Amino acid sequence: MDLHSLKYFLALAEELHFWNTASKMNITQSALSRNIQSLESELGIQLFDRNKRNVKLTAAGKFLKEEWAKELNQLESIHELAKKIHFGEYGLIKIAHPDSISSSILPDFISRLVNRFPQLKIELIQLRYEHQDEFLNDYKIDLAFTRDLNKSKLINSRKLQSEKLSLVVPSEHPLCFPEDINSETLQNEKFILTANDHESSYNHLIQEVFAFYNINAESYIMCEFGSTIISLVKNKSGISILPHSYSHQENPGVKFIDLPFQTDLFINWRKDDPNPIVNNILELI
Repeated sequence: MDLHSLKYFLALAEELHFWNTASKMNITQSALSRNIQSLESELGIQLFDRNKRNVKLTAAGKFLKEEWAKELNQLESIHELAKKIHFGEYGLIKIAHPDSISSSILPDFISRLVNRFPQLKIELIQLRYEHQDEFLNDYKIDLAFTRDLNKSKLINSRKLQSEKLSLVVPSEHPLCFPEDINSETLQNEKFILTANDHESSYNHLIQEVFAFYNINAESYIMCEFGSTIISLVKNKSGISILPHSYSHQENPGVKFIDLPFQTDLFINWRKDDPNPIVNNILELI
């Protein structure tokens, strides 16, 4: 018994007329009759009482009409869902991202993703850079926005954009303009920075900033999340260097002063990933 046999039976059970059913199903009446006879032979029961004038369902036929209609609807739903999975329109996608894009490009990206694939489930994760390869390779995440170019042979990395780095200081801090920033004005400041991961190109960039201004700054406080750093700056616990995209957040009590340095944003994913959702998202970015 195949899906076509099921559909032919249900159509005839609804119409109770061989000619009308054959026309509706776009087959010959003799082909329909042979199909029904074959189905009855396979099941070992009679499904229809038929004579030259009438076609009626037997008791077994009535039972199977009701049950198979449910099964067919369920099968069609399953097949439709399988198609959506095949084309990357249904499923779960796990995306890691830095805190810095939470109020800049991330909301717009997620909005476009939801509008394009409304049945997609999205899990957003904030992740330290040193854990990124492990999480990607172990399928704990599928995509990762990051400030670092991933050089792993197992990971693809694509640059998305660049933006300025900014010095973040309390609103009433005497530093106001880029030209105010020099080795003398920064020398005695306490810096609140992310943990110094030696493998991170972003942290190398921060060290380049210190070298440019000829200062030997040390992290007074280390923190992984920029939003927390901004709160600490607001409370005058120190100053920081962050991507300019943090200025898109509501940050009363702090000001951003652009520096002559740029940080990049990358999207990273597993090489040869068979997940069609990943390819759909990469085309959308």
